[in-house]
Amino acid sequence: MTGRRALGRRFGWLWAAFAVSSYGTGIGFGAFPLIAVLVLHCGPAQVAALSAAGRAVGALVAVPLGPWVEFRHKRSVMVAMDLTRFGALMTVPAAFALGRLGFAQLLVVSVVVAAADIAFKAASGAYLKALVPPRDLLVANGRLESTTWTSTTVGPPLGGAAIGLFGPVTTVVADAVSYLLSALGIRAIGGTEPRPVRTGAPRLRAGDLLDGWRDILAHPTLRPLFFNAIVVNGLIMASEPLLAVLLLGRLGFAPWQYGLVFAAPCVGGLVGSRLASRLAARFGRHRTMLVAGALRACWPVGLAFARPGVPWIVLIIAVQLGLVTCCGLFNPLLATYRLDHADPDRVARTLSAWSISSSAAIAALTALWGLLAAVTGPRTAIAVAGVLLLATPVLLPRRENATRETLTGAGVG
Repeated sequence: MTGRRALGRRFGWLWAAFAVSSYGTGIGFGAFPLIAVLVLHCGPAQVAALSAAGRAVGALVAVPLGPWVEFRHKRSVMVAMDLTRFGALMTVPAAFALGRLGFAQLLVVSVVVAAADIAFKAASGAYLKALVPPRDLLVANGRLESTTWTSTTVGPPLGGAAIGLFGPVTTVVADAVSYLLSALGIRAIGGTEPRPVRTGAPRLRAGDLLDGWRDILAHPTLRPLFFNAIVVNGLIMASEPLLAVLLLGRLGFAPWQYGLVFAAPCVGGLVGSRLASRLAARFGRHRTMLVAGALRACWPVGLAFARPGVPWIVLIIAVQLGLVTCCGLFNPLLATYRLDHADPDRVARTLSAWSISSSAAIAALTALWGLLAAVTGPRTAIAVAGVLLLATPVLLPRRENATRETLTGAGVG
């Protein structure tokens, strides 16, 4: 079956490295807000600023990294970004042990990690396209996506237990070490990587920073997908802290109930990602992506109807399960579609521009929805986000353009 196709030893090492860092990120999920609250005794405004500013400034710092990544060996960039994240995160437990940890340091570390994340994703996407034949890209992306959802299911509960036993800084150490192990795994991939050839001017110019956005906005199908993705991701992520306030505060959910309504639905992400290649083979990639993209916008509005009690917990889990399943199906199809349609000479710049825009949109909408919730209440703000999401399917491309591999007769690998 397509979903069980062997992709080779080198992809196996890449997948293993991705899995290690994903589980580390899952274990360390929410560590910085917890440290800000429990160790530094920060208020809600500072915690929100830590989340939003880290993403926003990290995205700004990452702007010149897209063109820089394009003309470097991708595997070397991935190792460098893993080591950067390891070094930045390890400063937190070091400062904590010395009694010198402060809010400013958490903010700087979050910015460095956010920028390194964007550069790593740009390099890894370009590297995956060179490593895996075009016909296997969807299978590879499906496996990476399934690992993301598995780590999201298992990681936070393990992280919560570790925090309870050893303190909030413990999960930061686990996250940092996972990046070090990821770097070792990427080094173990081996093989040679052709040196990227610079086209155009011999030096990076200011105009080159916008190449990724130019390619996306000029492409008839990447452009609507781009706007759809950043709006949907931004509205979903902007609602998450408000849902926490609603469930844990006004509705009186216990922490374990709150964890359950987020962890249990992640099984749907695993199912959706594993079904992506099979459904695409049966119904076509574009049609499957279009349907999954439309369906994922239909669920979040249901979260605004949450009430106390077990039946409502079940309802929230069901809504989250539907959302996560559709996202798990849509994401590998989108990732493959981007790689298929991106200019072969600008893959890293395209992926970098996409990640930067997504991070900036999430930061901006999170801050905006925080203000909206302060005026109207979290339930109303969640409802507004859900209603707006219902309109986002109009941004999905109705027609499919042939990929560059198809146009040139490639795609067999």
